[in-house]
Parts: sequence; structure tokens; C-alpha cells
Amino acid sequence: MKAKKHWPYQKLGFILPLIFSCIITFLFIFPLTIIAVEATKDIQTAFAWVMHASHDGVPPPQWLHNIPFAKDYILNWWNDNLTDPQSASDLFANLHLSRGVYVTQRIGAQLFHRGLLFLFTIITLFFLFKDGESVIQQCLRGSRRLFGKQGENIATQMISSVHGTVSGLVLVGLGQGIILGIVYALAGIPHAALFGIVTAIAAMIPFCPLIAITAVAFTALLKVSSIAAITVVVIGCIVIFIADHFIRPALIGGSTKLPFIWVLIGILGGLETWGMLGLFIGPALMAALMMLWCSWTAKKKGLS
Repeated sequence: MKAKKHWPYQKLGFILPLIFSCIITFLFIFPLTIIAVEATKDIQTAFAWVMHASHDGVPPPQWLHNIPFAKDYILNWWNDNLTDPQSASDLFANLHLSRGVYVTQRIGAQLFHRGLLFLFTIITLFFLFKDGESVIQQCLRGSRRLFGKQGENIATQMISSVHGTVSGLVLVGLGQGIILGIVYALAGIPHAALFGIVTAIAAMIPFCPLIAITAVAFTALLKVSSIAAITVVVIGCIVIFIADHFIRPALIGGSTKLPFIWVLIGILGGLETWGMLGLFIGPALMAALMMLWCSWTAKKKGLS
């Protein structure tokens, strides 16, 4: 809305919504492209490694000796199945190719389905940007008729809840991913950018960033050193603690005017019911319900 007021070409009303739609598309496509490129490289490397193991065998890598548990068992299994070319060839021959083709087809179908959903979402977003003012006015009139005088306040509070949730989940999650991605790079962890993106996505969901940090720490333990793994865990826990206990409650709780525990219930309940979209719908509905509850239970003159 603010950008539209300062837009000099008011007659070309579709240009500004198109620009913002393209920016949002880029913000989603860019990290997904990085993940796809890295995954493609890793798949090619994995196929080359399988072919090399089938023809020449592969000795145990050095990082296997750094595993803190079950090291002897894993080394014995590796020597029995991968060091000898014939054993490695027999092992990979037992893998079911048809199962791999089926999984690939399923992944391709899911990617096509998600791509179509994303396309229609961007198209819908374009028209919301273009006709947003009229949609807002219609929603306000509908909320007034449905809830009376409190309707506009409820609608405004739901919008503020969505804004606060976006800031508290998405923006804070991106900030955590950027900070920890830099930590990964400084610690010498391979694919630091990819791990940073995964951490940012995980940080948008409550209680999930620890899973990503644990995976990165385990990778650091195997590929770099124990000091790098400890550094990742310590700094990651500090970043998560500050974000979850200070920044997020201030951003989300302040916008929704709810205690953070109710916001958290709304987020988790929305995530369970509507998936990723529920991260934003849940707090908005919780804020509306709390406003209605306070309005209905408030003491009025002449009533006890």
C-alpha cells in the first residue's frame, strides 16, 4: 500500500504488483535453485562413487575413524562389503533398481504438483496486490456485519497477527540461517550455504532448528573436527535461545497482543491442521478468538 501511494505511474496499475510478485518468486526460487544444484552435484558424485566402488573397491575413509560410537562394527562392515570390488559389485547389484525408479517418479510427480500450486499462489498474490484495497474494504464491511462494532478491531488484529507472525517466524528464521551459515563457513563445514538455507527453513518452525544444527554438527564431527562440531552446537544454541526467548516473543506477542504461550499453541495447532500455511493462520485465529472471548466475558454496567 505504501509503495502504491508513491508509485508515479498510477495508470499502469499492474506494474507494481507484478514487480513485487516477481521479487517474492525470486526469494523462493533462489534458495530452492541452490538446493537443487547442490543435490544434483551430490547425486552425480554418488553415482560416480558407486561405479568406482564396483570396479576398484573403496577403502574406509578417514572420517570413519572419528565416529564416537560403533566404529569397529562399521569398519568391519565396510571392509567386508566395500573394500573388495567383487563384494561391492554384489552389494550394489542387490539394490532394487525398480524401487529407485518408482521413488524418482514419485518425487517428480510431487515436484510437478508443488510447482503448479506455487504458480497459482503467485498468480493469486498478484491479483491480491493489484486489488488489495477493495478486498480489504470488503473484509472490513463483512466483519462489521458479522461481529458488530468489534468486527473492524478483530479484522485489524488478525492482520497485525499475520504481520507479527511473518516477522517472528520468517524474518527471524532467515536471520538465524544467515548467522549460522556464516558460522558453518568459518568452521570449514562443506556445503555451508546449503546447510544455512536448510537451517533457515527449519528455524521458521518451532523446535526444528535444533535438528538442523545437530545434523550439521555431526557432519562437522565426521568431516572437519570435534572442535568445529562443538562450536556449531554452542553458537547454534545461543542463537536459538536469543531468538526464541527474546526476539520472537517481542515480535509475535507484541503484534498479536497475546501471551507467547497462546501464540505458540496457535502456531503448532495451525501447523498440524493446515500445514505450513497454518503457521500464519493459527495465530490470527487465536487472536480473533481471544478478542471475542474478552469482549463476551467483559463486565458491563448493571451486570455482575
